[in-house]
Formats: sequence, structure tokens, C-alpha cells
Amino acid sequence: MSFVQELRRRNVFRMAILYIVTAWLVLQVADVLFDALELPPQWTRLVLALLVLGFPFAIVFSWIYEITPDGVQRDDGQGSAGKSRLDTAIVVLLGVAVVGVMADLFWLRDTDTPDTTESEAVSTASRNSIAVLPFADLSADQDQQYFTDGLTEELLNVLARVDELKVSSRTSSFSYRESSLSVPAIAEELGVAHIVEGSVRKDGDRIRITAQLIETVTDRHLYSENFDREFVDIFQIQDEIAHAIVAALSAELGLSAVPSVSVESVTDNLDAYELYLEARELFIRRTRLGDSIRMFHEAIELDPSFARAWEGLAAVEAIADDWQWGPREDNIDHLPLAEVAASKALDLDPRLSMPYAVLGQIYAKLHRDQIQALGYFDEAIDRDPKNLSALLWKGTFLKYAGYLDEAIETLRQCLDIDPTRTICSDYLAEAFLYRGDIDRAIELHDISIERSFSATAPSFVSYHVQNGNRALALMIASSKMGSQDAPVIEWIRAIESPDADHSAGLARLNVDEYGLDDMDA
Repeated sequence: MSFVQELRRRNVFRMAILYIVTAWLVLQVADVLFDALELPPQWTRLVLALLVLGFPFAIVFSWIYEITPDGVQRDDGQGSAGKSRLDTAIVVLLGVAVVGVMADLFWLRDTDTPDTTESEAVSTASRNSIAVLPFADLSADQDQQYFTDGLTEELLNVLARVDELKVSSRTSSFSYRESSLSVPAIAEELGVAHIVEGSVRKDGDRIRITAQLIETVTDRHLYSENFDREFVDIFQIQDEIAHAIVAALSAELGLSAVPSVSVESVTDNLDAYELYLEARELFIRRTRLGDSIRMFHEAIELDPSFARAWEGLAAVEAIADDWQWGPREDNIDHLPLAEVAASKALDLDPRLSMPYAVLGQIYAKLHRDQIQALGYFDEAIDRDPKNLSALLWKGTFLKYAGYLDEAIETLRQCLDIDPTRTICSDYLAEAFLYRGDIDRAIELHDISIERSFSATAPSFVSYHVQNGNRALALMIASSKMGSQDAPVIEWIRAIESPDADHSAGLARLNVDEYGLDDMDA
């Protein structure tokens, strides 16, 4: 008898088929069960490894033993009484497998996201892309938002230093603080494949922080951990959690190199740090700038060596003149104050990027030194290529200077980092408009309108008037004036009839009263 015939007689081939079908079914059950229990993918890989290791043992077992009516017995070389039982088992298991596949194709797929959606999501979001959503403050007094924001930002800063990761910007992530969207929906809007989210709960001197890493296509938790600590040094806690998250990402995503993680203690005064975070949030949102300036000053009074507070003060002073809508009650020229604050920030920490961007604004607007201004913008971007304010300010500077191609390239860099940065999109639209690329300009302009009329550039008022869309022009003009009572009709009339005498009507558009500015900051 040949060796192959002997394998057949001992039912080795049947056992191999039976084992493979059984292993496939076990993997399907394990995948569903582990997903429901939110276990990490290592568990599924462990089951697969055990099944692969068990295969040769099953083959050896079928060679030595046979299934008889009296049970499993050592093969005596006389026959193969277990053939019918093995054939029956194979048929039954194959039937179960076929039913499972059919159910997955024609029943389960109807209630889940189609395959095309998942493949599209993977194709539009790099596997190694990630966003860190603002951690939720679950404390009884809801008074730890400053700490949760600081923690979120430090995680963003750490992840941004990993070359193999594409990290969604802080502005994009924080825009979903109060969002009711699901994690997969947020990920689709941000174009990321992974999301970190978490919560903070403080009770007396103890704090519990929960951090989770989620694979967005499957909405599966790849990593989750609780950190229970004494609330003493918040920067040490942030450093510890950042270490843990980066290590987990390295393991889950197969990163080849992980940077040395270090969260710098920017101040020893927690009250100053809280004021700093709140003031900077107002600057980023371009709202209540007077309060932002006041809080930066208070933070500096608590810690005069707080370089980041001086940096923040310089940034908000640099845009205050352009973003103060309504009457200018303070009668303060903010640019010289911005220059003083920027210089102080650099004295305290020469590594900072934003003060150089502020100096670029000052030399462009106050000193009228365009070459020096461009040099400062470039220095800011060299120090921090993801400094969105520096990219925005450089882009608008180039746009108004007439270097439209360079402006478009710079503003596109801003949007590459943060696709939801509406102001970058709007000024990019204006640059296309100036260049004569009307279709592209209107495409971007429409995106801005969908988000906010106040996000649209004043140049589009003239465009819409000239193209017969008077109502839309009036709405944009009204939003740019910053006052519902502003006589924007005079603006529209001047565009409609440029050769007429509009001196009386334009006199009503008092800049000091209504604050009509370029608002290019």
C-alpha cells in the first residue's frame, strides 16, 4: 500500500479538512465575541496561533488513532471504521459554514456599514492617522476643564512628533467638544483612522483619567486604561499618560520608531496655567479678545516667567485691532504692545515659534518692512511647521503683496494640516479670486458660507453684487461689519454705481464706529 493510500485509510485527509473547517468557525465566533467584549486584536491573533499550532497535532492524532463504535482507539491497521462519522461531521460543519457566509453576505451586511464604505474610509484616511478628541470633564463640580484641555493638547503635541503619524490639528479636534456625532462619523469628517478619547474625574486630591484608543472603521477599542493618581503635578500626570498612549499606538500600529516623550512643565502655578488655557481658547476662537488679554495679564502676574503666557498675550494683541468689532472703546494701539510681549516671550524661551509670527505681523503692518516681515514668518514656520497662525498670516501677507501663487501654496499648507480651518479656506478662496480662478474660488467660498457668513472674505461682497446676488452680498457685508445696524446698503450701492457720488452714504460707514477691517488675522 502506498503512503498516500495509507493516509486515506487512516482518515488523515478527512481530519485535515475537518480541522480547517472547525478552525475557521472558531475564528469567526472568536472575532464576534472579542469585538462585543471590546478585547484588543491580540486575542484574535492568539486564537489563530493556537489553532495553527494545533494542526500538526491533529494530523498526528488521526494517523495514530481512529474513531470506532467503541470510541477512540489506536489504529490496528485493519480498516477505517470512522470514515462515516468523519464524513458526517465534515458535511455538518461545512453546512454551518455556508449558512454563516450567506448570512454575512445577505443579512448582516444589510444592517452594517457596506464594504464599500469601509474601503472608502480606509482609502481616504491613512491607517496611521489619528485625532485626539477633548477629554470630558466628569468631575462633580465640572471644574477640571483646564486640566482636560491641557492633557488633550499635550497628547496632541507628543503624537505630532511621531513622524509616521498624521495627527489631526488641535482646532479640528476641539471643534467636536460638544458634538453628538458618533466616533466613526467624527473620524470620517476629520479623515482619520484612529481616535483617542477619554475623561477626567477629580475627587478631592485624587484624580482618575480614562484614555481609549479606537479604530474608527470598526468602532473597536484597541486600547483602554484607567489612571488613578494623586492630583499634585499635572504635568507629570500628563507625561505619564502620553507615554502610555504613544506606547500603545506603537504596538497597535506597528510604528518603527517612537520619539522620546516628554511633557514640559511650563509653569509651577496651576492658577496661571488655567488662566492661560482659557485665554488661549478665546484667541483661537477669535472671540472676547478683551477677556483673553485680561486673563493673559493675570496669568503673567501670577507667574512673570511664564513664557507661554507672554507668547499668548503677544498673539492676541497682534490681532486685536483687526478683530474688535463695534466701537473702539479702549483707544489702544495694540501692535506695539504685541511687539513688547513677543520680545519678552523670546527672552524667556528662545525656542518658541509664535512670537516670530507675531513679529512678522508687526513688521508688515506697523514698521512696513516687508522683507523683515517675511523673514519672521519663515522663522516661525521653520521652528514649528504646524503653526497654523504663522501659515495663515504669511499666506494673507503674500496675498495682499500680490504673490498669489506663493499665497495659495502657503494657505494650502494650512489646510493640509487642518482641513477644517475655515479662515485659511476663505483666504485661499480670495487668493483664487484675485488670480482669476473663479470656479475654484467659489467652490471654497461656498464651504465658508456653509459654516459661517462671518468666515467669508469681504472681497466676495463685490463679486456677488456684480453677479446679481444682492441678498447674499448684503448678508456677507452685514456679517463683516459686525453690527446689525450698520448701513451696509451704502457699501452695496457704491459697488453697483461706482461713478455716482456716494460721499454722504459712505460717511455713514464710519470705520471707528462699525469696525470694518480686512480682518486678515
